[in-house]
Amino acid sequence: MKQDPTPIKGTIIKGIGGFYYVETSDLVYECKAKGRFRKSGHTPMVGDEVMILPGNREGEDVILEILPRINEFVRPPVANVEVSLIVAAAAEPAPIFSFIDRLIVMAEKKDTEVILIFNKCELMPEEERERIRRIYRNTGYEIVFVSTYTGEGISHLKELAAHKKCMLAGASGVGKSSIANAMGEFRMETGEISRKTRRGRHTTRHVELLSGDDGIRLFDTPGFTSYEMLDVTAEELRHLYPEFEDYEEDCRFNGCAHMAEPDCAVKKALEDGNISTERYGSYVRIYEELKDKKIY
Repeated sequence: MKQDPTPIKGTIIKGIGGFYYVETSDLVYECKAKGRFRKSGHTPMVGDEVMILPGNREGEDVILEILPRINEFVRPPVANVEVSLIVAAAAEPAPIFSFIDRLIVMAEKKDTEVILIFNKCELMPEEERERIRRIYRNTGYEIVFVSTYTGEGISHLKELAAHKKCMLAGASGVGKSSIANAMGEFRMETGEISRKTRRGRHTTRHVELLSGDDGIRLFDTPGFTSYEMLDVTAEELRHLYPEFEDYEEDCRFNGCAHMAEPDCAVKKALEDGNISTERYGSYVRIYEELKDKKIY
């Protein structure tokens, strides 16, 4: 009597055309999702850890269960991002710190580690590097100056990203693809291919989870430059600026927005130079943008 197959754990590395490609320890399976996922609205996403049943009674590989997520992003549609690699350029184009801070806010909202990457650093004088360090001091973020031209900083970046699921974000032209290429030769599929995946090659660009050197996993998100601020409220924004944390308990009012309130310890820290004017300025701009926005 033929035994039923045993469920196995894997990671969704691509989803296209109604199929999900699930990488396990030795194979990549082309799976269908069970109908209950569609009914519940809990759709599998690239990056999901799942339990699959290889070769069910109909001869299909199916996803049985989506394991708990640490986070999920709507745009791009990915799950379980551990590290946000936020990329800016030293020049051509010059860094726009307000845009960088918007990316940081969404990374903080999704509870990912933040690494700030400044590319083309061969064009950046030391005084500019010091200015960037000053802007982001007391945030706790790792700042890496890299050059895909000279190779500076690439080894350190690879060490920081090793054995983690990472996503690159940044404006167009800052060198995200060059950085990905410098970090290692990323491959879509790392194991032998299940017999069911031998279909025609898809040409549509789609989100994939790539595997690279040192256990680095990188989400390939074509055309993606910025997270959408879909679910951030003005009231929670202050919690997404980590350098505010040490001062908030000294504010006169609980829930101080650090705007016009009297005896605000965050604004006092700003006056004392312990919070950068650039970071506080971006906070004010984002707060004003969010305060009248309704979250649906």
